[in-house]
Amino acid sequence: MKVIECSKYGPPEVLQFKDVDKPTPKDNEILIKIYSTTVTAGDITTRSGMKGIPLLMRFFAKLMMGFGKPKKPVLGMEFSGEVESVGKDVTLFKKGDQVFGTPTGLDVGTYAEYMCSSEKHPSKKSAFGSNVVAIKPSNISFNEAAAVPIGGLTALHFLRKGKIESSQKVLIYGASGSVGTYAVQLAKHFGAEVTGVCSTTNLEMVKSLGADKVIDYTQEDFSKRGETYDIVFDTVGKSSYSDVKKSLKKKGFYLQAVMKLGQMIRSIGSSIKVVGGVATENTEDLILLKELIEAGKLKAVIDKRYPFEEIVEAHRYVDQRHKKGNVVITLVE
Repeated sequence: MKVIECSKYGPPEVLQFKDVDKPTPKDNEILIKIYSTTVTAGDITTRSGMKGIPLLMRFFAKLMMGFGKPKKPVLGMEFSGEVESVGKDVTLFKKGDQVFGTPTGLDVGTYAEYMCSSEKHPSKKSAFGSNVVAIKPSNISFNEAAAVPIGGLTALHFLRKGKIESSQKVLIYGASGSVGTYAVQLAKHFGAEVTGVCSTTNLEMVKSLGADKVIDYTQEDFSKRGETYDIVFDTVGKSSYSDVKKSLKKKGFYLQAVMKLGQMIRSIGSSIKVVGGVATENTEDLILLKELIEAGKLKAVIDKRYPFEEIVEAHRYVDQRHKKGNVVITLVE
């Protein structure tokens, strides 16, 4: 089978096609033929050698991921596809099931024609050590399904950490990105009044997702509006602590999908609660997203779609850090 390997850290051109043996599922595993995957910000960060993150955090990231090159050279964090075969102990899936999901923890590997996944479903108590896999939503394509897990699960994780409730005021910074587009929709699902912050070209798209208000950050600073929010969710790591502090209600939550350690230290002793770190993924939440999609309450935003053979071009595009929603890689039409 064909895979795309990242043999060393660097620009998109380090990604190379390789032929490897097709995996064989263990007794408790399923073999998935991958139809679609994506290029996420996480893929870009790993491929580049963790560029753009603080030096100390970069050291620890490479300690886990590999110093000179990735320990796991096949990248990719999301997938959709079809179960091709199952191990003898598998009971939750059968051949022909259409599925979607994401590897968990430090696992990657969806830039491949096939992958094996444990049947074990990580729960909210133990979200590491197995892939998160569920039956694909019946009313969307494989391309759309592949674009759901990372953005959707991350948005859900942080909004819950912010103890989101109905009638609260929530500001989503970076509302047009993968996490942001899901955060807008999920915050509305929870009954919040949502303000999205994005660039001029994305204002109408963010409105169409249900945002009550939108702010064009190229024209206006949200912190100077005089409005306060129960939650400020920065999905892209570009807001400042001082600006957010002025815009949060007492005991409000500052959620950081891209954690800034310095800001978390500054918040010690403050009434503001800063929540950062890595979102955990679990099957119960993926199934919830599936149900919301099938109910018409959640949708994937796809910016561009590339064939598997053009994954280098896709990485070049995402490298620009201006994608709207998700960039999808199609392996099977």
